[in-house]
Amino acid sequence: MDKYGLIGYPLGHSFSKSYFNEKFENEGINAEYINFEIPTLDSLPEILASNPELKGLNVTIPYKEKVISYLDSISPEARAIGAVNVIRVDHKGNDTYLKGFNSDVIGFTKSIEPLLERFHKKALILGTGGASKAINFGLKSLGLETVFVSRFERPGTIQYSQITPDIIQEYNVIVNCTPCGMYPHIDECPQLPYEAMTSKNILYDLLYNPDETLFMKKGAQHGATVKNGLEMLLLQAFASWEFWHNKE
Repeated sequence: MDKYGLIGYPLGHSFSKSYFNEKFENEGINAEYINFEIPTLDSLPEILASNPELKGLNVTIPYKEKVISYLDSISPEARAIGAVNVIRVDHKGNDTYLKGFNSDVIGFTKSIEPLLERFHKKALILGTGGASKAINFGLKSLGLETVFVSRFERPGTIQYSQITPDIIQEYNVIVNCTPCGMYPHIDECPQLPYEAMTSKNILYDLLYNPDETLFMKKGAQHGATVKNGLEMLLLQAFASWEFWHNKE
């Protein structure tokens, strides 16, 4: 039986396991999807050695960047982003060959593109982790200018305290790539001047639990278009399957 899995820590919120196991059952695919909750990436070689049937992995927080050093090759797109969330595992004799991809970009761009109007030219990206790099790549590929927002003083970022109502109107697409507002902390949201928002703002949250975060709720109260990360997740899961099976 083929095996697929997810590496990350912690994995309590994982969507992939139920999605793929349901897919395998519905489509009569002789495979299973396993969560590998590992507190350190040092365990990756051991996982590969003890699961020779492994054909592919998804990668989540906090390993999307660190995992690159374990790979034999990486797609040009994942290299440009600097983050990997899909690994294809090929077995050649006794050797295991790992190739990294990024499906976040595909999932995100296909999901946000229908919402974009001509006046959406600039975006704020909340957060600076592996997911935010893919979002930045995706927004730029759609022709938007981007700025990263961080809680800390970091080169090339602005801080939440510097975001004025004017910035909210100019950077009218805002993508939350942080865990702020994720279940069970549903009463939290990024600190922004929500009262400055209008129907020209898009608030896109990568979170999908709860389906309407406080970030989305506050934007919607002022007329903003809001969307959660569920469709992106479905699209990137579909793209993962393609990466695992298209041998290029």
